[in-house]
Amino acid sequence: MNIVLCGMMGVGKSTVGIKIAHLTGRKWVDTDVIITSRHGRISDIFEFYGEEHFRALETEVARELSKEDGLVISTGGGMVLKPENHELLAGTGKIFFLRATFETLLTRVRADETRPLLKDTGRTAERLKELLSARTPVYEHVADYIVDTDGVTVEEVAQRIIALAEGKE
Repeated sequence: MNIVLCGMMGVGKSTVGIKIAHLTGRKWVDTDVIITSRHGRISDIFEFYGEEHFRALETEVARELSKEDGLVISTGGGMVLKPENHELLAGTGKIFFLRATFETLLTRVRADETRPLLKDTGRTAERLKELLSARTPVYEHVADYIVDTDGVTVEEVAQRIIALAEGKE
């Protein structure tokens, strides 16, 4: 069984994923890191090939990862929005929606100029609010568990996910 982390950009999927892998001895993978290592920077993929091409690359990675077991998978913010990706990942593990407030997310992403869906919009807060509003219902729908990350440490979030994954909570 894989542990699949989904949620908005800036929620801490990579940080929490690394912590879970450390605590459990599982292998951690980040779908955005896989894509970047194969195809270059995500912002460049968006700029030169478009979002649709990037989403196709995500599906390719989801197909590959769905054949493996015992992973901690940190997904890109939009990965589980595509039904095929959600089904592939759900078929191999449990999906955890890491949830944070708009204010927390804005604080974390405002300083990051590499995020293609926020880049050069001149309206980071409004765009983030739009994405959060559109994506939250999907995240809630696809998730086996929802884990709030505001006001808790990375260690606490990781421990909660491990407990849920092992059926201890």
